[in-house]
Amino acid sequence: MRRYGLIGYPLTHSFSQKYFTEKFSALGITDCVYENYSLKEIGELTNILQTNTDICGLNITIPHKRNVLSFITEATELVTEIGACNCIHFKNGKRIGYNTDVFGFTESLRPFLKDFHRGALILGTGGASSAVAYALKTLGIANQYVSRNASPTSISYSKLTESVLANHSLIINTTPLGMFPKIEECPPIPYHLLGPQHHLFDLVYNPSETTFLRIGKAQGASIQNGAEMLVLQAEESWRIWND
Repeated sequence: MRRYGLIGYPLTHSFSQKYFTEKFSALGITDCVYENYSLKEIGELTNILQTNTDICGLNITIPHKRNVLSFITEATELVTEIGACNCIHFKNGKRIGYNTDVFGFTESLRPFLKDFHRGALILGTGGASSAVAYALKTLGIANQYVSRNASPTSISYSKLTESVLANHSLIINTTPLGMFPKIEECPPIPYHLLGPQHHLFDLVYNPSETTFLRIGKAQGASIQNGAEMLVLQAEESWRIWND
């Protein structure tokens, strides 16, 4: 049996498990299984690996994309550069770390880009935010991190003025705010300053229209959730695991 899975916390709703289980069924693959491993602390992964010696690949989600690095034996240049890993291939006794967030985000965002999308706000500073920043850089789009507290690399939400919003027409939510079951939550941005020139991308996919996206759409902004990004990531993971 080839075993794959997802580690993160909490895993109240897993796209990956449903996606891969249905994929295996559709392709008639009977020697593969995909499971969820809800790990509050990354140290719990040690027991998972000792108990499941047939693991061939893992996906990693919030909040472990950075602290899982201590468990990999090799990493791609991309993982090393951005300091975040969301896919591990167990091969020939090695644990090789990859990042499929960059690919998934880039390819899902690309069709929505307009000539005037030259600046982006990245809401949140977790593991996914690093992949988003790298992707935006490759697309030639300047970016600014936004967090609850200002830091040398980010500004606080309170600094989002009309001028800042005018110069950053892409707004990407990389935080879990608004994710099921806390669907009423949303990043505290000045939504009244949004307009048709803005495009809002929420990495959250459940619900399909978060409060962040719903309010943005009401202001005339175009919106996009993380569903397609997840499909692209899943397929890229499957390609890596079968390489």
